[in-house]
Amino acid sequence: MLGKSGFAVNNVICPEESVMRYIEQLIQYPEALQVLEFADGRVSLIVVRAAADSLLVNHTIAEFRDRLPDAEMRVVALYRQDTQVDALPETRILPGDEVFVLADTRKITAVLAGIHKTDQPVKRLMLAGGGKVGLRLARILADQYDVKVIERDKNRCAYLASQLPSSTLILNGDGADEDLLHEESVNEMDLFLSLTSDDEDNIMSAMLAKRMGARRVMALINRRAYADMMQGSTIDIAISPAQTVIGELLAHLRRGDVAAVHSLRRGAAEALEGIARGDIKTSKLVGRRVEQIKLPQGVSMGAIVRGEGSYSEVLMPHHNTLIQADDHIIMFIPNKRDVRAVEKLFQVSATFFG
Repeated sequence: MLGKSGFAVNNVICPEESVMRYIEQLIQYPEALQVLEFADGRVSLIVVRAAADSLLVNHTIAEFRDRLPDAEMRVVALYRQDTQVDALPETRILPGDEVFVLADTRKITAVLAGIHKTDQPVKRLMLAGGGKVGLRLARILADQYDVKVIERDKNRCAYLASQLPSSTLILNGDGADEDLLHEESVNEMDLFLSLTSDDEDNIMSAMLAKRMGARRVMALINRRAYADMMQGSTIDIAISPAQTVIGELLAHLRRGDVAAVHSLRRGAAEALEGIARGDIKTSKLVGRRVEQIKLPQGVSMGAIVRGEGSYSEVLMPHHNTLIQADDHIIMFIPNKRDVRAVEKLFQVSATFFG
């Protein structure tokens, strides 16, 4: 039995579950390239590519508040042609920029619409691959969407049919079979997901589906080099299982009171959620204003969640914001070499007894 009383295991991480949750978020917000949650879902980091005719493009970051007055948000990073650009108030967002925004989760839709325009909601999905990830995903999507699953193995098809609602169409075939995709109207799909255990098959079937008219395609790619190469090409989103799992691992490895960690930009950057503990004598954060906290160059304090449950509030910190005990603070760290310095901020001195 797994657990403290069995094999002395404190936490169990299920890769398939992590990948499934990640994909589910991307389906919910089709405009986003990435959606990551913090503070029990109260705050989200969204990555979106700026569209030419959207509300905020060709405007400075300082103008965002005037154009989206009801959206609690902060641009924490900006990448232009794969090069980081300082996210300063006077920085102008250009078409094609990759924008990293921390926002109150309840405002994500408005923020995405401002940077990318609102894509039509996902209604029709086609999944190539009925393995563990495909089955888990089809099971949770079947009640909300029109789902088709393509699986090569006949026996696996029979098993899928026994596990999924009758409304889910199970097809015995190859996800890279052009005739099959044509017969099943892949051009009418809002989303095509290639989820087999073979990277090359996933790449080929996703590229074929895109060429045949699928509005958006995602491919599960285990090899990091392949995933990095394919992301943003014909394939809209390359899903790396290692990247989806690594955040859960990092949260247990980080020092200080770290609640969540997400690896970004192929592992070069991180977004970290820490909890401010102690008091003004024992903490480097509590009782201090943001302007008094020495952050490594480039590191930005993106959001603060104060309070618990329904009484919590999401704050976008300003220079005079005072940090309080038990605040959840989300930091964006563009260079992972600065992670250790940020961790130290969340460590209390030996004189503190919680």
